[in-house]
Amino acid sequence: MPWNRTGKGRLRTGPCPGRGPRNARTALATLAVASLLAAAGCSSPNSTPAASGHSSAPSGSGQSTPSGSARPGIVAVTSSGALVVLNSSTGTTTRTLVPSGVVGEEIAVSPNGSTVYFTAGSGCSNEIESVPVSGGSPTSIASGVLPAISPDGTKLAFAQEPWFLPASCAANAPLAPSDYVLAVRTLSTGSQATYPMAASSPDIGLPIPILYLSWAPDNASLAVTMSGIQDNEGWNVNILSTASAQYYLTGAGDTMVPVTGSPDSSRSYYEEAAYLPDGNLFVNRNCCQGDDPENSAPADSNLIQEISTSGSLVHQVAIGVQNNEHTSLSVDPTGNWLLYLSTPPATSLSSVRSGTLYVSQGGAKPTALTTGMIAAAWL
Repeated sequence: MPWNRTGKGRLRTGPCPGRGPRNARTALATLAVASLLAAAGCSSPNSTPAASGHSSAPSGSGQSTPSGSARPGIVAVTSSGALVVLNSSTGTTTRTLVPSGVVGEEIAVSPNGSTVYFTAGSGCSNEIESVPVSGGSPTSIASGVLPAISPDGTKLAFAQEPWFLPASCAANAPLAPSDYVLAVRTLSTGSQATYPMAASSPDIGLPIPILYLSWAPDNASLAVTMSGIQDNEGWNVNILSTASAQYYLTGAGDTMVPVTGSPDSSRSYYEEAAYLPDGNLFVNRNCCQGDDPENSAPADSNLIQEISTSGSLVHQVAIGVQNNEHTSLSVDPTGNWLLYLSTPPATSLSSVRSGTLYVSQGGAKPTALTTGMIAAAWL
C-alpha cells in the first residue's frame, strides 16, 4: 500500500473503529510495520467541520502587532507537487520555482529570503534540494526529508527516514529504528551530525518517525515533533540540544514539552510545533489519544495555540476544524505572522488530499487565503 503526501492514511493493526484513526500523518511508520503485521488500511469517514478560528489579538503573548505591517511572501507546495511563490494577500501563484516532484510536509526559507529548501521525490528515496527564490535550477544537498534552516542560516536540519514512498517501494520500507535519523548539516562545510532515534536495543519496538522540525532562536536546539505508533498513542515534542543530545527520541540533551491544562491533558498531544522568535512555541494541540469507538470517544479537537516550552498556554490563536489535520505551522522572522494548513481526513489511502491555507496577523483570528496546498512557509 502506498505512502505518499497526497494520500496519507494510517495503516493499523486490529479492527477498524467506526470513527477511523484520529490522525493519518504517521502512515509511513505503520506502513513498514504493516509488512510484518499484515495491517489493514482503515478509511476515515468524512467529518463535519466545526467553525475554524475564533480568537482576538493576543494580550501578553510576547509578540508585537505593528500597525500596517506589510505581509511577508509565502512559498508553498501544491497538491500537484509544484513549488510556488504565492501572493500573500490574494493567494494566487506569482511564480513557479519547481514545476513538479516536490513533496511535503515541510519547506524552509533561508533567513535572507533568497533560498527555499524542499524535499524532492527520487525513486524509492527522497532528497533535500534548494532553489533560489528568484528562480533557477535546483541543487541537491543530501538524502532526506523535512528540511529546517537555522535562524542564522548556517545549519540545515532534516530527517533521514523512509517517507512518501511510491507503491512499488512500500514492500521494502525499512523497519529498523536505525533507519530513522535526525541529521544536522553545516552548509558551509557539508559536515553532518546525526542523532538516531534511540540506542540500539532488541526490544526498542516499532520505529517512531519525525514529523516536523523547527529551530529555536538560539540556533542550538530543535523542536522535534514525533508521532505515536498505533492508536494515536505516544505523540511527543522534544526540545533537542544539538550539542549534547545523542538521540532524538529520548536521552540526555532531550526535554519533552509537557501537555498541561485543558482539555484532558493526560490524553491530549501536540500534532506539530514551530518556534516563535521569543522562544515560545506555535502548536496544534489535539485531543484525544487512544483508540475509542465513535460512540464512546470525545469529539476530536484542534486548538491552534501559542505555548511556552513548559507547556503553559500563552495565547489561543484559533479553534481548528474538527477532525482535520492542522499542519505546516510557520512563523515569520518578526513573529507577527502565522500560517498553517487545515486538511480534511483521507477517505482512502489513495485519495488526493490538500489543505486550506490560513494566515493570522499578531495572533488574531486566522483567515483562509487559498486551497490546494500540501505545505507552506513564510518567505
